[in-house]
Amino acid sequence: MSRQANRGTESKKMSSELFTLTYGALVTQLCKDYENDEDVNKQLDRMGYNIGVRLIEDFLARSNVGRCHDFRETADVIAKVAFKMYLGITPSITNWSPAGDEFSLILENNPLVDFVELPDSHSSLIYSNLLCGVLRGALEMVQMAVEAKFVQDTLKGDGVTEIRMRFIRRIEDNLPAGEE
Repeated sequence: MSRQANRGTESKKMSSELFTLTYGALVTQLCKDYENDEDVNKQLDRMGYNIGVRLIEDFLARSNVGRCHDFRETADVIAKVAFKMYLGITPSITNWSPAGDEFSLILENNPLVDFVELPDSHSSLIYSNLLCGVLRGALEMVQMAVEAKFVQDTLKGDGVTEIRMRFIRRIEDNLPAGEE
């Protein structure tokens, strides 16, 4: 019985490593395809946004999470449920703004950067920028316009990876006349 449990753990670890290496290959190819890091950063954000738009349906179906009532509740769901479900980590939520419309997600361990060292020629590359796009895309689908950006990154020598989230506005449904 313990061999079966051990295989499940090994399978998850192998799957995680495969994902990390595949993501690394994607970023490497983007660096070859685009002339500068800013273009790669934009492309990673765009790709992440498209993933987030689709991933939210899977998240809502699998997590049984109801509608969040405010940005603080949204932050809790992102950190404690979504990151845990898809990346196997639970970032901490810190640095709330006085107005309650901004916070930071602190990732002690970013699984996307395992096995990664940024070369000096790519010092402005935001390697994990895909995550910011995923957050924006997913939240937009639940009527929340947000800004997400990296402010610290362990790949650039910082002690932790920090994603800063800012609530912009609630998106109103624009249904055609007569439909509800």
